[in-house]
Amino acid sequence: MQTMEQPAPSVLKLLAHDLRWTLLQRLTQSDYRVAELVEQVKHPLNLVSYHLRQLRQAGLVHERRSAADERSFYYSLDLQRLHTLYLQASSSLHPSLGDAIPPTQRTRWHFEVSPPRLLFLCTSNSARSQMGEALVRHLSQGQVQAWSAGSHPAQAVHPLAIRTLAQSGIQMNQCVPKSLEMFVGQSFDRVITLCDRVRERCPTWRDSTPIHWSLPDPTRIEGSEAEQQQVFDQLASQLDVRIRLLLTVLEQERRETVSR
Repeated sequence: MQTMEQPAPSVLKLLAHDLRWTLLQRLTQSDYRVAELVEQVKHPLNLVSYHLRQLRQAGLVHERRSAADERSFYYSLDLQRLHTLYLQASSSLHPSLGDAIPPTQRTRWHFEVSPPRLLFLCTSNSARSQMGEALVRHLSQGQVQAWSAGSHPAQAVHPLAIRTLAQSGIQMNQCVPKSLEMFVGQSFDRVITLCDRVRERCPTWRDSTPIHWSLPDPTRIEGSEAEQQQVFDQLASQLDVRIRLLLTVLEQERRETVSR
């Protein structure tokens, strides 16, 4: 029986464009402002903006107004949606091509040489960065060394941050906010800023690759306790996906180091 031919899925057409592909490659590593992407890809602002708009309309890229400079926006890649659409596109060609483990379901990583070192930074080190540190230690089963700090450390970790991760069996009761000054001069595989203000003002770390995840400060959200809890739950989910993907990248880097 002859099957009806279907056009190529739109996501494959989006990915097939060289500049869009380059932009997505950059956004797999970090969130960026449009001016930073223009500088990196060496194309005019109007052209980069056009292709970012194409990616936003497809739901592959999101924009969020900078908390440090409200005149600019950070662009981030929705890796989970890209993964879903990519698998759906593969399945439309042949059902067996859509079988894969989604990023949110991977649970094991193995690091054959020295453990990676990560540093998470935000303003108060009371929620975002503390949750990032705790999630890395938990997901990597202690194989990855993680720390967190803030430019203006709070007195204590936010109780909703503690409660949110406790729901997943991750204990943060002994965690305390720390100053980023404690870590200046140390070397890390990645220094991950979670706050726009810190990213734009913090010092640089030698021999460390910077990453920025533009995530809103959950401690500033007003509303009922249930509404605040929802924001913390969403933050935990976003960090969980990004950290699983980062662990996969770090694992690959270590594997390539061993094979050399």
